[in-house]
Amino acid sequence: MSFPKPFYRWRPHPWHGLDVGQEAPRVVNAYIELTPFDRVKYEVDKTTGYLRVDRPQRTSAQPPSLYGFVPRTFCGRRTGELSPAERGDGDPLDICVISEQPIQRAEVILDARVVGGLQMIDGGEADDKIIAVLSNDYIWQGTRDVGELPEVLVERLRHYFATYKLVTGEESKISIETVYDREHAWKVIEASMADYTDEFGD
Repeated sequence: MSFPKPFYRWRPHPWHGLDVGQEAPRVVNAYIELTPFDRVKYEVDKTTGYLRVDRPQRTSAQPPSLYGFVPRTFCGRRTGELSPAERGDGDPLDICVISEQPIQRAEVILDARVVGGLQMIDGGEADDKIIAVLSNDYIWQGTRDVGELPEVLVERLRHYFATYKLVTGEESKISIETVYDREHAWKVIEASMADYTDEFGD
Protein backbone atom coordinates (compact mmCIF):
# COMPACT_ATOMS: atom_id res chain seq x y z
CA MET A 1 0.00 0.00 0.00
CA SER A 2 1.35 3.44 -0.88
CA PHE A 3 0.56 6.52 1.19
CA PRO A 4 0.03 10.06 -0.14
CA LYS A 5 2.79 12.61 0.47
CA PRO A 6 2.92 14.21 2.92
CA PHE A 7 1.44 11.51 5.13
CA TYR A 8 1.59 11.27 8.92
CA ARG A 9 1.57 7.69 10.13
CA TRP A 10 1.01 9.07 13.63
CA ARG A 11 -0.87 12.16 14.73
CA PRO A 12 1.47 15.18 14.57
CA HIS A 13 1.88 17.37 17.63
CA PRO A 14 -0.37 20.46 17.07
CA TRP A 15 2.38 22.88 18.14
CA HIS A 16 5.46 21.29 16.56
CA GLY A 17 4.11 18.96 13.89
CA LEU A 18 1.77 21.28 12.01
CA ASP A 19 2.88 23.98 9.59
CA VAL A 20 2.54 27.71 10.28
CA GLY A 21 0.97 28.17 6.84
CA GLN A 22 2.26 28.76 3.32
CA GLU A 23 1.16 32.41 3.28
CA ALA A 24 2.37 33.38 6.76
CA PRO A 25 2.28 35.97 8.22
CA ARG A 26 -0.74 37.18 6.22
CA VAL A 27 -2.69 33.91 6.31
CA VAL A 28 -1.75 31.33 8.94
CA ASN A 29 -2.88 27.95 10.16
CA ALA A 30 -4.79 28.19 13.43
CA TYR A 31 -5.20 25.22 15.76
CA ILE A 32 -8.40 25.77 17.74
CA GLU A 33 -8.51 24.92 21.46
CA LEU A 34 -11.68 26.80 22.49
CA THR A 35 -14.98 27.66 20.86
CA PRO A 36 -17.48 30.34 21.95
CA PHE A 37 -19.59 27.51 23.42
CA ASP A 38 -16.97 26.28 25.91
CA ARG A 39 -17.46 27.00 29.62
CA VAL A 40 -14.21 25.21 30.44
CA LYS A 41 -10.73 26.46 29.45
CA TYR A 42 -8.89 23.83 27.44
CA GLU A 43 -5.23 24.03 26.52
CA VAL A 44 -2.96 21.79 24.48
CA ASP A 45 -0.76 19.68 26.70
CA LYS A 46 2.81 20.61 25.74
CA THR A 47 4.06 17.03 26.10
CA THR A 48 1.37 14.91 24.45
CA GLY A 49 -0.37 17.39 22.13
CA TYR A 50 -3.80 16.38 23.42
CA LEU A 51 -6.25 18.86 24.91
CA ARG A 52 -6.04 19.15 28.68
CA VAL A 53 -8.65 20.70 30.96
CA ASP A 54 -6.99 23.82 32.32
CA ARG A 55 -9.79 25.27 34.45
CA PRO A 56 -13.48 26.15 34.39
CA GLN A 57 -14.10 29.67 33.08
CA ARG A 58 -13.94 31.93 36.16
CA THR A 59 -16.46 34.48 34.95
CA SER A 60 -19.79 34.32 33.17
CA ALA A 61 -18.16 35.60 29.97
CA GLN A 62 -17.63 33.09 27.18
CA PRO A 63 -14.98 33.37 24.46
CA PRO A 64 -16.39 35.71 21.77
CA SER A 65 -14.55 33.88 18.99
CA LEU A 66 -12.66 30.72 18.18
CA TYR A 67 -9.41 30.70 20.16
CA GLY A 68 -6.21 28.75 19.75
CA PHE A 69 -2.65 29.21 18.56
CA VAL A 70 -0.43 29.40 15.49
CA PRO A 71 1.72 26.25 15.11
CA ARG A 72 5.52 26.56 15.12
CA THR A 73 5.50 29.91 16.89
CA PHE A 74 7.03 30.78 20.28
CA CYS A 75 6.71 33.98 22.28
CA GLY A 76 10.29 34.65 23.29
CA ARG A 77 12.76 37.53 23.19
CA ARG A 78 11.86 38.95 19.78
CA THR A 79 8.13 38.81 20.52
CA GLY A 80 8.64 40.54 23.86
CA GLU A 81 10.66 43.32 22.24
CA LEU A 82 7.60 44.33 20.19
CA SER A 83 5.66 45.12 23.38
CA PRO A 84 6.25 46.91 26.70
CA ALA A 85 6.63 43.49 28.37
CA GLU A 86 9.80 42.18 29.95
CA ARG A 87 9.74 39.03 27.79
CA GLY A 88 7.44 36.66 25.89
CA ASP A 89 5.39 34.14 27.85
CA GLY A 90 7.12 31.05 26.43
CA ASP A 91 3.96 29.71 24.76
CA PRO A 92 2.86 29.49 21.14
CA LEU A 93 1.31 32.67 19.76
CA ASP A 94 -2.42 32.92 20.56
CA ILE A 95 -4.98 33.66 17.86
CA CYS A 96 -8.68 34.57 17.83
CA VAL A 97 -10.56 33.66 14.65
CA ILE A 98 -13.88 35.26 13.71
CA SER A 99 -16.36 33.17 11.73
CA GLU A 100 -19.90 33.96 10.57
CA GLN A 101 -21.13 30.36 10.87
CA PRO A 102 -20.82 28.84 14.37
CA ILE A 103 -17.98 26.33 14.62
CA GLN A 104 -18.68 24.19 17.67
CA ARG A 105 -15.74 21.80 17.52
CA ALA A 106 -12.29 22.35 18.93
CA GLU A 107 -9.14 20.52 17.78
CA VAL A 108 -9.68 21.70 14.21
CA ILE A 109 -7.23 23.45 11.87
CA LEU A 110 -8.32 26.38 9.75
CA ASP A 111 -6.87 29.06 7.49
CA ALA A 112 -6.99 32.42 9.24
CA ARG A 113 -6.46 35.81 7.56
CA VAL A 114 -4.64 38.08 10.02
CA VAL A 115 -6.25 41.51 10.52
CA GLY A 116 -4.71 42.80 13.77
CA GLY A 117 -4.16 41.96 17.40
CA LEU A 118 -4.39 42.81 21.08
CA GLN A 119 -1.17 43.79 22.83
CA MET A 120 -1.73 42.03 26.13
CA ILE A 121 0.61 41.86 29.12
CA ASP A 122 0.08 39.06 31.63
CA GLY A 123 2.27 39.08 34.74
CA GLY A 124 4.95 41.14 32.99
CA GLU A 125 5.07 38.84 29.95
CA ALA A 126 3.93 39.48 26.37
CA ASP A 127 0.80 37.43 25.70
CA ASP A 128 -0.41 38.92 22.40
CA LYS A 129 -3.72 37.80 20.91
CA ILE A 130 -3.68 37.87 17.12
CA ILE A 131 -7.09 38.72 15.61
CA ALA A 132 -8.01 36.97 12.35
CA VAL A 133 -11.00 36.01 10.23
CA LEU A 134 -11.75 32.66 8.65
CA SER A 135 -10.08 33.16 5.26
CA ASN A 136 -12.92 31.77 3.10
CA ASP A 137 -15.79 33.03 5.25
CA TYR A 138 -18.65 34.44 3.14
CA ILE A 139 -19.16 37.44 5.45
CA TRP A 140 -15.64 38.20 6.72
CA GLN A 141 -13.35 37.08 3.88
CA GLY A 142 -13.14 40.64 2.53
CA THR A 143 -11.97 42.04 5.88
CA ARG A 144 -8.31 43.07 5.73
CA ASP A 145 -7.72 45.13 8.87
CA VAL A 146 -9.01 45.22 12.44
CA GLY A 147 -10.40 48.72 11.83
CA GLU A 148 -12.96 47.17 9.48
CA LEU A 149 -14.43 44.98 12.22
CA PRO A 150 -17.40 46.21 14.29
CA GLU A 151 -16.10 48.09 17.35
CA VAL A 152 -18.38 46.05 19.64
CA LEU A 153 -16.74 42.81 18.48
CA VAL A 154 -13.23 44.09 19.21
CA GLU A 155 -14.45 45.39 22.59
CA ARG A 156 -15.82 41.94 23.44
CA LEU A 157 -12.40 40.45 22.74
CA ARG A 158 -10.72 43.10 24.91
CA HIS A 159 -13.17 42.58 27.76
CA TYR A 160 -12.93 38.80 27.66
CA PHE A 161 -9.15 38.71 27.90
CA ALA A 162 -9.04 41.50 30.47
CA THR A 163 -11.35 39.53 32.78
CA TYR A 164 -11.01 35.81 32.00
CA LYS A 165 -8.46 35.23 34.77
CA LEU A 166 -10.00 37.50 37.38
CA VAL A 167 -10.05 36.11 40.92
CA THR A 168 -12.26 37.83 43.48
CA GLY A 169 -10.20 39.82 45.97
CA GLU A 170 -7.00 39.70 43.90
CA GLU A 171 -5.52 42.42 41.73
CA SER A 172 -5.50 41.67 38.01
CA LYS A 173 -2.11 40.94 36.44
CA ILE A 174 -3.47 41.51 32.94
CA SER A 175 -3.50 44.69 30.91
CA ILE A 176 -4.52 45.28 27.30
CA GLU A 177 -2.10 47.97 26.14
CA THR A 178 -3.54 48.59 22.68
CA VAL A 179 -5.31 47.14 19.66
CA TYR A 180 -2.90 47.04 16.71
CA ASP A 181 -3.32 46.77 12.94
CA ARG A 182 -2.43 43.96 10.56
CA GLU A 183 1.07 45.30 9.78
CA HIS A 184 2.08 45.10 13.44
CA ALA A 185 0.38 41.70 13.74
CA TRP A 186 2.50 40.43 10.84
CA LYS A 187 5.63 41.62 12.69
CA VAL A 188 4.52 39.79 15.85
CA ILE A 189 3.95 36.57 13.89
CA GLU A 190 7.32 36.83 12.15
CA ALA A 191 9.04 37.49 15.49
CA SER A 192 7.34 34.47 17.08
CA MET A 193 8.37 32.29 14.11
CA ALA A 194 11.98 33.42 14.57
CA ASP A 195 11.71 32.83 18.34
CA TYR A 196 10.47 29.29 17.59
CA THR A 197 13.51 28.59 15.40
CA ASP A 198 15.81 29.90 18.16
CA GLU A 199 14.11 27.73 20.77
CA PHE A 200 13.48 24.51 18.88
CA GLY A 201 15.40 24.69 15.57
CA ASP A 202 14.03 24.34 12.05
